[in-house]
Amino acid sequence: MSLLSRRELLDTATRIMALAAWPGCAAADDYPSRPIRLVIPYTAGAAGDQIGRPWAERITSLLGPIYVENIGGAGGAIGSAAVAQSAPDGYSLLLGNGSTQVMIPLSSAQPAYDTVRDFRAVYRLITSTLAFAVHPSLPVKDLRELAAFAKANPGRLSYGTPGVGTGNHLIGEMFRQQSGVAADLVHVPYRGMGPATNDLVSGQISSVIAVVSSQILQLHHAGKLRLIAVTSDRRLSGAPDIPTVIESGMPGLRYAGWFGLFAPRATPDVIVERIAAATRTAMADPWLQENYRSQGLEPDVDSGPDKFQRLVEDELARLAPIVKSIGLKRD
Repeated sequence: MSLLSRRELLDTATRIMALAAWPGCAAADDYPSRPIRLVIPYTAGAAGDQIGRPWAERITSLLGPIYVENIGGAGGAIGSAAVAQSAPDGYSLLLGNGSTQVMIPLSSAQPAYDTVRDFRAVYRLITSTLAFAVHPSLPVKDLRELAAFAKANPGRLSYGTPGVGTGNHLIGEMFRQQSGVAADLVHVPYRGMGPATNDLVSGQISSVIAVVSSQILQLHHAGKLRLIAVTSDRRLSGAPDIPTVIESGMPGLRYAGWFGLFAPRATPDVIVERIAAATRTAMADPWLQENYRSQGLEPDVDSGPDKFQRLVEDELARLAPIVKSIGLKRD
């Protein structure tokens, strides 16, 4: 063997050893060997916490320590981008939803990430619905009355969402167009639904479009805000007095939301499958199911990486022409 070929062999061996030492190629049998970070891309106290934190609490006995990090801003784009740029080793997960994984990439002129290129779906945790909520002082009980009041008081009414380009914003813009109040209802974007809801309760804004959560339902029952419509096909079991958008004469506003787990795209299959399998076990727990259902959410007990990935890609294809048609732009 020549000196040159020996050097080539040594270089090749060195590269292989370095590659094997990289976290993404580490033996999956050791996963997880340290705490896993779950990024919730919203401010603390919003609906993301009420979905992600119960999962983290239950999954600890199956995967080991999980710590939650709230990274809010830009409707969820900042926290999502942080996970997209993380090492693909299974130690950084995103609690994403239709806004972060579908609406933001579709409505941004220069998105900070590409859902298909930068993420892989792991498991859909829950399906959810959005709700139109108004301040109790507003003399409206349904969407028709909200539209009539907006037309009679141009520029006086506003609606808050967790950011431009979110699913909440999409529904708001569709309502404005379909009800003919495009010039009469002002959009106010926030860094998360927590601040938006606080401003609604204090009377700083007229309404919000929010994910239904235990907090929203409690505020409704306490009379601190009034829910006037939900975007689901059926009325909520936890609040059967609230009509659906179909009953309100606006079936085009139907919207089924969801929250689920995502990992950086290059995360090894075996690690993704391990997280998904542990999550499937956790989702079979009656405690976790009841936790979600008490908030008006429906737990998904039969999700998985391939099934969830198809759902996300189908949503991207379905909503792209709608976002374009209404001219929804984040920047």
